[in-house]
Amino acid sequence: MTSSVTSRTLVATAEQQQVLDRIAAQRLRLRERSARRAEAVAASREARQVAGLGPDAPLVSRLVVFARLHPIAVAVTAAAAVVVGPMRVVRWAGVVMPMLLRLRSR
Repeated sequence: MTSSVTSRTLVATAEQQQVLDRIAAQRLRLRERSARRAEAVAASREARQVAGLGPDAPLVSRLVVFARLHPIAVAVTAAAAVVVGPMRVVRWAGVVMPMLLRLRSR
């Protein structure tokens, strides 16, 4: 059996072609943006691993790297610990550490 469907080429009007061109340009921009984002994520992941902040790095080494990257935050935390007192810091560490370990295990 022979199909009686004829092959037609669709011709777009000038306005329709403008819309199609804008759609194609937007798709290209979205692909480029997605590629740039993927590159940024990969670069960030690589920088973290080089710095010792990889997901499988020991906690102590990650803390050391954090201290090197953020010395002011560490100094403020140390000053707050001195002001509050060591007994209160130990007490709060006993409360906060189990929560952090639970979050880390997820």
